[in-house]
Amino acid sequence: MSHVGKSDMVVGNDHELDTFEGALRDKYQGTAQDHRDMRTLGKTQVLNRNFRFISTLGFACTLMSTWEIELASSLFGLLDGGTAGLVWGYLVCWMGYGMVFASVAEMASISPTAGGQYHWVSEFAPRSCQRFLSWLVGWISVFGWQIGLASLAFIVGTVIQGLIVLNNPTSYTFERWHGTLLVWAIVAFCIIFNSFLAHKLPMVEGAVLILHIVGFFAVLVPLWTLAPRLPASEVFGTITNLGGWSSNGLSFMVGLLTPVYTLLGADSAVHMAEEVRDASVTVPRAIMTSAVLNGSLGWIMTITYCFTLGNLFVILPPDNTTGYPFILVLYNATQNRAAASVLTAIIITNITSACISTVATVSRQTWAFARDNGLPFSSFVAHVRPGWNIPLNSVLITFTISCLLALINIGSTVAFNAIGSCALVSILSTYFISISVLVYRRFQGPLPARRWSMGRFGIFVNLGALAWLLTVWVFCFFPLATGVQLTLATMNWNCVIYGGLIIVGMVYWFVRGKKTYTPPVLYVERTN
Repeated sequence: MSHVGKSDMVVGNDHELDTFEGALRDKYQGTAQDHRDMRTLGKTQVLNRNFRFISTLGFACTLMSTWEIELASSLFGLLDGGTAGLVWGYLVCWMGYGMVFASVAEMASISPTAGGQYHWVSEFAPRSCQRFLSWLVGWISVFGWQIGLASLAFIVGTVIQGLIVLNNPTSYTFERWHGTLLVWAIVAFCIIFNSFLAHKLPMVEGAVLILHIVGFFAVLVPLWTLAPRLPASEVFGTITNLGGWSSNGLSFMVGLLTPVYTLLGADSAVHMAEEVRDASVTVPRAIMTSAVLNGSLGWIMTITYCFTLGNLFVILPPDNTTGYPFILVLYNATQNRAAASVLTAIIITNITSACISTVATVSRQTWAFARDNGLPFSSFVAHVRPGWNIPLNSVLITFTISCLLALINIGSTVAFNAIGSCALVSILSTYFISISVLVYRRFQGPLPARRWSMGRFGIFVNLGALAWLLTVWVFCFFPLATGVQLTLATMNWNCVIYGGLIIVGMVYWFVRGKKTYTPPVLYVERTN
């Protein structure tokens, strides 16, 4: 099949292609290597390449918001694992994710495309299952990221509610519809940055990277200087088992949910690859630098938090009516509501910035999959208006999906959290499948040329990543508690929601998807 046929499917016709080429100013067209990569992948450059290394690094770091999300999601780790579980669990997950990051970085250097995992599966999987497996990974990735955005915005909204409770402990109570309205407001704010201000997004990401680092010290210093400290033996050696598990070891593994969620997002920068200058080397470097930088900040903050959290049973619900242990830890450290509010506001600002980056990632992933006719109404979703040079339709669809998902919270927060938890296992699945087929491709012969490579160590890193992913993927389906403590609220609904996502996907595949989906490998032309 010719490149012209693919280009027509992407943007409509040859006249439209000429319009795009004219609309992309020289400084946004990328390097000669970017042009070669796009020709190799059989894609047409329709997006502005206005991201450089620092803005791409800022994008990756702020989307993950590791130290901020570690504080916001610490409840799960404190229930199962306690302080020792959080500290050592974080280190284990950081090392495991390091292997995943490296594997993703190498694949991104081979094929720097917004499609990411589903494209790599299409290239590397056995020919017999190549088409279906790449479509399945694309389906899981799109909806995993879409659900993940709504879940992340929900964290911001409920942290805001928790801050209101801190300052108005007797006059304000959590209302579910308040949280839904806050999610809508947060996502709408993020949509503005990804549409009308899209050309400013690289500058914003660079500025937010500074806020991410400065905010870290703004929270860290008051905790170390003002809060009472627990003994090191308790922080590093005490595992808490409040979930009623049969052993502390099992409790520790269940509590890995916090650091696994905290460090999620290795592929975020990948989905911006077609907007990054010199992407085949810039994206891998940004991925690995963010792994080191964010991972370091997150571990330091985790240790600090565990030393300064005080009485564990005081900061956990139901005694803690804010719903978030870290809010009460900040208040107990400063003994001042205004100071605690300012520190919490820094975290709210940074996680909102993560939502801005997540909207960009989600919309590009959705757009790329629609470009290959993997979704319903693909031609509409994949349309890019000349002059805008952003996937605006995909951005607006992302906004709509987030708003619809947030409505579920009005009926039941448990139901919303059940759906939100599916994002984690979905994205982990795409990592596992894409790295698995990479291992398969290694055994078939040398990998294609790439500018960022792990060399002869690559196979061992890939296998280590698979072993770690499989382990944590299984434990992501465990509930937070067992026995009499297992309720509808503590039940893990991942298996139901994830299974439902797969079933719906299978129905769509057999009804329409297998007739329309065009696997990216059909357009790849490599000389080696």
